Amino acid sequence: MTLEVHIDHRFDGFALDLSFAAGAGITALFGRSGAGKTTVINAVAGLLKPQGGRIVLGGETLFDSASRRFVPPAARRLGYVFQDARLFPHLSVSENLTFGARYAPAGAKGAGFDDVVALLGLEALLSRAPGTLSGGEKQRVALGRALLSKPKMLLMDEPLASLDGPRKQEILPYLERLRDGPLGLPILYVSHAVDEIARLANTLVLLKDGKVQQAGPLYDVMANPAAVPLLGVREAGAVLEAEVLAHDPDGLSRLKISAGVLALPGVQAPVGAKVRLRVLAQDVMLSLRPPEGLSALNVLRVTIEGIHPGDGPGAAIALRAGGDTILARITARAVTELGLVPGMSCYAILKATSVAPGNIGR
Repeated sequence: MTLEVHIDHRFDGFALDLSFAAGAGITALFGRSGAGKTTVINAVAGLLKPQGGRIVLGGETLFDSASRRFVPPAARRLGYVFQDARLFPHLSVSENLTFGARYAPAGAKGAGFDDVVALLGLEALLSRAPGTLSGGEKQRVALGRALLSKPKMLLMDEPLASLDGPRKQEILPYLERLRDGPLGLPILYVSHAVDEIARLANTLVLLKDGKVQQAGPLYDVMANPAAVPLLGVREAGAVLEAEVLAHDPDGLSRLKISAGVLALPGVQAPVGAKVRLRVLAQDVMLSLRPPEGLSALNVLRVTIEGIHPGDGPGAAIALRAGGDTILARITARAVTELGLVPGMSCYAILKATSVAPGNIGR
C-alpha cells in the first residue's frame, strides 16, 4: 500500500510545499524543529486541511483540493501514536487495548488481541493501571491500542521523544518487530533523532523549511554526502547491512559486510542474523597505505567516490566499500595533504568501540 502526499499550505512566516511517496515498511520524516514534520503527519491524519494538494492512500483519495474532497479523520482508518501515550488512566492496560478494538470496522483484516499482546510483549502488563507503567511500557500499550483499531496505516509522531535512553532502547526492538513482522502495515514515522531513523526506517524523507531536500531508500540517503548538513555533521554516517558470523570469547562479534569482516562489541543477535550498522562519518579515518601498529581492528580497502567540502574546515568523503558506500568526515587540510581525489584507492579505519550497541539494530 502506497501513500502519496502533495501539500501546499501557508502559515504566517512559513510555507509548506512538498511531495513524497511512502511505501511498505517505515517511512521516516526527518528534520530539525520547525521543518514541517508534524504538520505533514497531521495533514495525512486529517487533523489539518491543507490549502492545496492531494493525499492518496492505497488508491483512495483522502484529500484533494481540486475536487474539494476531504475524508474526515475518523473515516480514514489511520492509527495515530503521539509523543505522549494518552492512555485512559481509569482503565487497565487490557481495557485500553480493547478500547482501540471498538473502532475496527466489522470484517476488517488485522491483528487480533492475542497477536498484538504477543508482538509487543504486553502479557505481564494486562491487569496493571497506566499510572504504574514506565514510559516505554505506556508507548507499547498506545501502539497496541492503535494496532487493534485495524488501521490501513500507522502514523507515529516522535513516539520516543519523551523517553530517556534506556527506555528508548527498550522499545526500539518492538518497533523493529512491527516493521519486519507479518502485519505488513506501512508506517509514517516522524522524528528528529538520527539514531532512531537509522535503526527503523526503510525510506527516509529529509525536510527543511517546509520542503523535501532528499528522499529515497534509507541506505542511499544516509550515505549521500549532501545529507550531512541536514543530518548534522556529528550525526551523519552510513547505514550498512551485515550478517553475524560469530561471537568470540573476548566479547567481540564478527560481522560480514560486502567489503569484508568487522569486529564489534555488544552485538545482541544470534549467528546468522541480519543486522544494521550505523557507522558515523566522524569515526572513519583514512590511510593511503595499509596501516601498521594501530589498535584499530577494522581496516577496509575502499575507493573514493566523491569529495564534498563543507562550509567549515571539514569535508565529507564518499567511499565505495564492496557494494556499500561509507562516509568519512576529515579536514579539508587532510584532503590536500593526502592528495585525495575521486577514483583513488585507500584504506578506511574504524575502531571496534566506535559503533555503539545503540547503533546496531535488527
